[in-house]
Amino acid sequence: MKAVRRMLDMMAGPFGKGRRLQRMYPLFEAVDTFTFTPGKVTRGATHVRDGMDLKRLMITVVVALIPAILWGIYNTGYQANLAIEQLARNGGDVNVFALDNWRTSLYLAMGLEFSSSSILACAVHGLLYYLPVLLVTFLAGGFWEVLFSAVRRHEINEGFLVTGFLFPMIVPPAIPLWQVALGISFGVVFGKEVFGGVGKNIFNPALVGRAFLFFAYPAQISGDAVWIAAQGLTADGVSGATALAVVKQEGMTALTQAGFNWFDAFIGLVPGSMGETSALACLIGAAVLVITRVASARTMIGVVGGTILFSLIFNLIGSDTNPAFAMPFWWHMVLGGWAFGTVFMVTDPVSSAFTARGQYVYGFLVGVMVVMIRVMNPAYPEGMMLSILFMNMFAPLIDWGFTRANIRRRAKRLAASREGGEPHAVR
Repeated sequence: MKAVRRMLDMMAGPFGKGRRLQRMYPLFEAVDTFTFTPGKVTRGATHVRDGMDLKRLMITVVVALIPAILWGIYNTGYQANLAIEQLARNGGDVNVFALDNWRTSLYLAMGLEFSSSSILACAVHGLLYYLPVLLVTFLAGGFWEVLFSAVRRHEINEGFLVTGFLFPMIVPPAIPLWQVALGISFGVVFGKEVFGGVGKNIFNPALVGRAFLFFAYPAQISGDAVWIAAQGLTADGVSGATALAVVKQEGMTALTQAGFNWFDAFIGLVPGSMGETSALACLIGAAVLVITRVASARTMIGVVGGTILFSLIFNLIGSDTNPAFAMPFWWHMVLGGWAFGTVFMVTDPVSSAFTARGQYVYGFLVGVMVVMIRVMNPAYPEGMMLSILFMNMFAPLIDWGFTRANIRRRAKRLAASREGGEPHAVR
């Protein structure tokens, strides 16, 4: 590490003030402070010091994401291998399929077989889908981060580190890479930078990019054909309907007939976005975030409460024409992006509510809306993304309401203490 420190110190010269690479200083500073703690510290007794800075906070979120990332990689390969096995059983030519898919061709060149029972085979195949999306996300999104930092002459914020890891988790595994670049660019520029950068954005940047792709390219980002990496690349085709789509079209009884069960959905052995399928992995991440106090448990509790209440209401109402009314809350919690959104998206410290009571309300309304969209919107079986983005707009209003109520309450206490002759302490 001392050698790395010396190398960075030698490289710092051209990036200094007045030097020829001054405008690129944010890029050098990002590498320097990511590797080591910042060399500049606050001085004086007026500053509040804490061991948790923004860099440590963001890295903690990435650590909490690791279980979901690892499982997403495995499940992507598992679903692809399972689909190709089904293709072979139906008499399809796997070799012809491989020629149309560079990832599969590379996979075969490694001497691996399409086996859904091999952990190694599934992990390697999943990596061939995950790594290109991750690389393009960081290259495209990082370009805009560096550009805006250079123009505004401020340091690169670590906030994009989390956005860069979140975005690949919420897109289909076989999404075209140019759409990945376009989506993350839209999310970073219009979801964050136009508002002034990290800490000033109203919406979650990763979800803004996902929403842009959803509305701009619905054929590649929605439907049944996009959630299995091998789906749509074969002449025969394979069954790739998500559980939410099955419930929407045929009802709860059709889930078992389609091969779904609650435990598989809980651990994540179902089709879906690369990081959203495993509620168990998200639960592990939630424990990390809550224990380290990086994310608010109040917001998560609010989502759970809203989901349970409104799903029970719909269960009691029932419907002869809409089978989704019968979906119980424990199925809502393991399907689609509910778990991933609750743990990693709703708790975004910038776009969510700040006040303690406001976090309960904010989370509760997200839970209400996700159930409402899933059940009542006939064309859109998922609802987490739109619910979070919609509530992002109202988070400042929720905080304002609770802040004003607190100010009025404290003013009344102060007035009462003055009338009683007590000291003017305001609790």
